[in-house]
Amino acid sequence: MTTTDPTDLVASQDFKLLINGELVAGASTVDVVDPSRGVAITQSPVADRNQVEQAIEAARAAFPGWRDTPIEERASVVRKMADAIEKAADGIARVVVLEQGKPLSGARDDVDWAVLWARYFAGLRLDPETVRDDDETLVQIHRRPLGVVAAITPWNFPFFQAVYKIAPAILAGNTVVLKPSPSTPLNALMLARILADIVPAGVVNVVADDGSVGPILTAHPGVDKVSFTGSTLVGKSVMRNAADTLKHITLELGGNDAAVILDDADLGKTLPEVFKWAFSNNGQVCISVKRIFAHSSIYDHVCDEFARMAGDVKLGNGLDADTDLGPIQNAKQYETAKRLLEVAGKDGKIIAGGVVDDTPGYYVRPTVVRDVAENSVLITEETFAPIRSIMSFDDDDEVVARVNDTPYGLGNSVWGSDLERATKIANRLESGTTWVNTHFALAPDVPFGGRKQSGSGFEFSREGLLQFTDVQVVHVNKA
Repeated sequence: MTTTDPTDLVASQDFKLLINGELVAGASTVDVVDPSRGVAITQSPVADRNQVEQAIEAARAAFPGWRDTPIEERASVVRKMADAIEKAADGIARVVVLEQGKPLSGARDDVDWAVLWARYFAGLRLDPETVRDDDETLVQIHRRPLGVVAAITPWNFPFFQAVYKIAPAILAGNTVVLKPSPSTPLNALMLARILADIVPAGVVNVVADDGSVGPILTAHPGVDKVSFTGSTLVGKSVMRNAADTLKHITLELGGNDAAVILDDADLGKTLPEVFKWAFSNNGQVCISVKRIFAHSSIYDHVCDEFARMAGDVKLGNGLDADTDLGPIQNAKQYETAKRLLEVAGKDGKIIAGGVVDDTPGYYVRPTVVRDVAENSVLITEETFAPIRSIMSFDDDDEVVARVNDTPYGLGNSVWGSDLERATKIANRLESGTTWVNTHFALAPDVPFGGRKQSGSGFEFSREGLLQFTDVQVVHVNKA
């Protein structure tokens, strides 16, 4: 396994917070660790409570003027943001690799998707909807911005998630305080530098932290909406913190997604795709395939093929061209993965992986487990690690019941040649999205969100834009 010296990629960067249009130092700093080596590569500024208060106050002060700015001008700002990101894409992607660990191709996707989503939102409008217009009455529905939005992002797709929250929020006329994950702040601070030259002062503020800023934002009376992506456990805390001031909230939380492989599936096409979306980003994806149900008639073959594919995966530094999977993102998640490997050995049969690479960094071999006990935490809880379980089933009703037997409901997929049968099964699965013969097929114009404990509200699409607005009915009595 080769390594790449990251010094030249971060040494020239002066990472600053963005508060009220000014790039400022934090009150303190925190190490940013390269997970491929397990060593600090630089330090990130950390905002204290006073700086968080300043960011919220700046956003509140900027809100009236930004709200009253014509939406065409707001859209122009979003387009300029997309253009500037596109020009800086390579540097941003490389920094994402250094702090997140994913291969460079995945990091480039992270940035490219951000550009695509920003440009999509820049093309949307919020024209009034007329529900009645006769001789006596005019009734219109107007969509009004909410105020200050706290955008809180995780570490798995850090740049993409920041932009797909900021773009619709400011297009709708809101102002934003962005808080990135403490373990992947650098890409957000690069975005801060870009935005400092594009958005009016206070419209977007960026505050990095050491884990203490999130609760301040979610409970603060000066914040009107929280858009949070992260774990279900933390999402529940966000909801509690927001309750006292009845904030609007959008929660995109964890998932325990299933892939159902039917007996008539084209395995030559299906298995590589299911494997890809099970292990992409080391399984550290809310909507990745985590439970694989294969019909009993093909179960052994599916297990054997997954084991073979897992054995072919090349682990390495994300900046190395031949790397398929990088390291686990952080030390805490790495320890969690190692504990789950022990569980896998007890609750099932490991047929591939199951070991930690004896190298610097947080590397875990892709692990495939078969014959897993149904009550194992590998099945009942979200496995945010490169460990995947394969189970057999005998009939359609049975597999539907087993897939739905979870508190999560983010996304599921069904794979088979009989599209009518596969679609009927997909329609019965309890999740925000169900796919047939694909998985992780996301698009800016298609709503994305979860059911049950996988979230509240939607992101992406016009539906996602409306989540950053409130309804105002204007009723005119013409008589």
